Amino acid sequence: MLKKSLAVVVALVLVLLAVVPASAITWGVPDGDGHPYVGLLVFDVNGAPAWRCSGTLLSPTVMLTAGHCTFGATGGRVWFDSDVGAGRPGNGYPFGGGTGIEFAEIYTHPDYVDAAFYLYDVGVVILSEPVNVGTYGVLAPVGLLDGLATKRGLQDQTFTPVGYGLQSIVPNPNEVQADLVRYRATTKLIGVKGTAGIPEGTSVMFTNNPGQPHQGGTCFGDSGGPIFHGDSNVIAAVTSFGLNPNCVGNGGGYRVDMQDDQDFIYGFLN
Repeated sequence: MLKKSLAVVVALVLVLLAVVPASAITWGVPDGDGHPYVGLLVFDVNGAPAWRCSGTLLSPTVMLTAGHCTFGATGGRVWFDSDVGAGRPGNGYPFGGGTGIEFAEIYTHPDYVDAAFYLYDVGVVILSEPVNVGTYGVLAPVGLLDGLATKRGLQDQTFTPVGYGLQSIVPNPNEVQADLVRYRATTKLIGVKGTAGIPEGTSVMFTNNPGQPHQGGTCFGDSGGPIFHGDSNVIAAVTSFGLNPNCVGNGGGYRVDMQDDQDFIYGFLN
């Protein structure tokens, strides 16, 4: 498959359609100890905290996140507390010290371009010390999402996004809920044929629980969190973008079940 072609044309289309980096869990449920290998990452620029994202441990020192999270960062740290907000100020958030673990190295996919982040939206962080939790996230088999999309009703179509960040942005942006708590939701696969001009082989779209919009989905405020297949630790995508400023409707993930992305990621695990 020709992947992520026509980047310039796509970028022009998306300027009009307002595809923007996203996402945290909205209207989900607190994750508690369900995914202790999912952490809240704070990225620095020139020594100062600049933005936050979510990420998943693939090994004791290697974390997977989104490329638009790692791009431009010069340092940072991660927390694995299920409720980072409750631990302040003792945990040091968002600065160093406390329970935060500093980044040793930060990498963005070599073909990433910030103006078209959705084409290669994957990044890797190497931690300065290991985190031993027993279970870690694993990458989905290559082509998992293509197979699921063509076998509707025959295989599990549910997915579990996990992350930190905004839980609510409605009824208006001045009434947000940002607890710094790890949440999870349940979404369903819509399709893998691309959306809003993004080419096939890059994105995957999920619906935020049709008929039950307040039980889980994604929103602005955090990106890079894992989207697990069903209730497993198998990562099919990382939360990447949204199509609606009010965080309703569908959410977009960046696929990590494609060969070129896995070649990049496994380079840090082998």
